[in-house]
Amino acid sequence: MAKGLSRESIVAAALEVLDAKGIDGVTVRAVAAQLGVKAPALYYYVHNKQDLLDEMGTEIQRRVVARLRGHVATGDWLDDLFAYAGALRATYLEHRDGARTFSGTLITDPDVLKAQEPWLRRWVAAGVPPTAVFDATEMVTAFVVGFVIEEQERLQSSADPSRYSPDERDRRLGPEVPLVAASGHARHDHQTRFERQLRTVIAGIDRQLAS
Repeated sequence: MAKGLSRESIVAAALEVLDAKGIDGVTVRAVAAQLGVKAPALYYYVHNKQDLLDEMGTEIQRRVVARLRGHVATGDWLDDLFAYAGALRATYLEHRDGARTFSGTLITDPDVLKAQEPWLRRWVAAGVPPTAVFDATEMVTAFVVGFVIEEQERLQSSADPSRYSPDERDRRLGPEVPLVAASGHARHDHQTRFERQLRTVIAGIDRQLAS
């Protein structure tokens, strides 16, 4: 075990590598170089890239939990879902390739998982069946992951700001397809589109539960 190394310092270095090189550049060797040590020095903490990603994903979920501590429950579990989705998206967006990197990782810290319990208990106490709670959480998580992957790919795919410009798209399309042109403008504001589509997803969950 190299002196001065810790799980926390390794994760911090891995996030720096992620921001600099993207998910494809995150390797145990690259993180070791970021820390100024040889790769074998990290193996006490992480055995391979998947272990490294799991530790990174755990840290990101820890930050989601921290963000949600400021959420004030209204008594409506769907408001809680909306807050959770917003916190997850905001945390993914803090890092390059955030949604691609952290979705599907194993949470290694039991305390991070245990932080879900008060929310789940509140929802079940409000009369929501546990299965519906689990399904709703997974559906909202899947929506956020998919949305942010596409959002980040667009933001990171080119240094040319006109690449996804609605006006430039209009110019290429011409006047014959106004609805196609309008669809480009409707998706240009990521925040507004995220909230609009999230409300649709949550409304669908609500209708399904009511039925």
